[in-house]
Amino acid sequence: MKILVTFSRIFVAALFLFSGFIKLNDPLGFSYKLQEYFGEGVLNLEFLIPYALLIAVFLVIFEVILGITLILGYLPKFTVWSLLLMIVFFTFLTFYSAYFNKVTDCGCFGDALPLTPWESFTKDVILLILILILFFGRKFITPINPIPTHKWIVFGAFTACLGFAYHVLMHLPVFDFRAYKIGTNIEQGMQVPEDAPKAEFAYHWKFNVGGEEKIITTSGDYPKVDGKFIDVETETVKEGYEPPIHDFAIEKGNVDYTTEYLQEENVILIVAYNLSKSEAEGFDAVKTITKEALSKGYNVIGLTASAPKAMSEIKERYNLDFDFYTTDETALKTILRSNPGIVQLKKGTIVEKLHWNDAKKLLLEKVAPPKPKINVRLKTQLDSIMKLDQEGRNDGNISWDVQKQIDSTNTLFIEKVFEKHGYPGKSLVGEETSIAAWLVIQHSNKIGKYLPIIKEAGEKGELDRSSVAMMEDRHLMQQGLEQIYGTQGMTFTENTGSQIPMIWPIKDQESVNQRRKEAGFTETVEEYCERLFGVQYKVYTLEEVEKLKGKSK
Repeated sequence: MKILVTFSRIFVAALFLFSGFIKLNDPLGFSYKLQEYFGEGVLNLEFLIPYALLIAVFLVIFEVILGITLILGYLPKFTVWSLLLMIVFFTFLTFYSAYFNKVTDCGCFGDALPLTPWESFTKDVILLILILILFFGRKFITPINPIPTHKWIVFGAFTACLGFAYHVLMHLPVFDFRAYKIGTNIEQGMQVPEDAPKAEFAYHWKFNVGGEEKIITTSGDYPKVDGKFIDVETETVKEGYEPPIHDFAIEKGNVDYTTEYLQEENVILIVAYNLSKSEAEGFDAVKTITKEALSKGYNVIGLTASAPKAMSEIKERYNLDFDFYTTDETALKTILRSNPGIVQLKKGTIVEKLHWNDAKKLLLEKVAPPKPKINVRLKTQLDSIMKLDQEGRNDGNISWDVQKQIDSTNTLFIEKVFEKHGYPGKSLVGEETSIAAWLVIQHSNKIGKYLPIIKEAGEKGELDRSSVAMMEDRHLMQQGLEQIYGTQGMTFTENTGSQIPMIWPIKDQESVNQRRKEAGFTETVEEYCERLFGVQYKVYTLEEVEKLKGKSK
């Protein structure tokens, strides 16, 4: 019995010390696990959720102290009773969790050693047996000399545990056992190897055969049975490989930006899993570092699981100069034990993680500014508008009245885009889509109003100069003035029925081809006329055009 007690004493003490210290390194993570147990559908003790962190700190320190008192032999009766009560409760809890599949990882050893529910229950049963040996054989738990130092050792250990817990809560865990530790490439962490084991399922098909229920099990194929199908149940026979990172995504407006940001050269992530629970001082600290990061060329974004309304309120309240994107709350809690906190990425690899208390420790070198991001959602909308703008004009299947309604609706949308983004050019929606807003305005009666925006876009390289030239020419033609680049033409139909195609009169006709070249046109005005109308180019004056208008009445 003495040998059994000695073995149990050493084993239980070592396990409690290891388990306690692992959780003491990350009490916030353990509090998240307690919140799962307290939640609806498990223990239904939701009133305890606000106190989860306090309970977590108490439990992990108590676990370490019990390990120490057991080794020392200090207060043996109190120690074994405490051990027994704890293990009975946790054995019940892990059985309940495993049997009803409520919590998939007990959190017994934090993220250092994840256990399945049944593995946790097995571990607790073994511990229960060893603690029962200690309970009934506690007379063999002899104290280690010198006995007078025991209380001071326990007091010192308690103080050290309390200080360590405070340190990791005010900063970050000293040891990071999570899938998002420094040095991890997030994109690689989400990949599944080709030779990874696949999940295996059993399908239990239920049929009515001759008035009796019959169950046939297959690996997925529909069985050939002469009977009426009733139901099918799926059972997981073997779990497949699950990558370390499987719930990370960066989204905004139902658009996935994950790959885009993980391939970015230099990114600062401001992680705040719940904005309503974020610390105000944290955002004050974060704001300072994000301003510096932006000035040095870094791309800065926020990640949260909160609703868009909360994002807008926080951004406005603290005057933040970065946008928030949506990410799964559990993933954000796993990434960083700080709300808010800072993560530095370099091409998807985590190079730094900091609590907001340590924001000033982030050392940022000046880097090349990121390339402008394509607004995928806006690009999709503009592509759709461009298709509507061109379909009726190219196919001729839409009546002119319908086309005018389409043009009017498109114009209203583009005006809203101008108000929010300015001209949606190449850097915002890509080169192919940069022409969309131009097409809509070109086909509207608001060229004069928006020509300055179009010209500015051309000067900034957001829109081809040739497109700007065409709109400028059209505006002049609509005013009855000479055009500059010779891009606008029209056809007059005389009273006799004969048609006269022509290029609208051009100012400084002699140098028009030089201006066309400078604007990016590859054709001379003569070649352009030949391609457009199939006739030889002829110079017209405004007076001649007025005469032609008279003849066409």
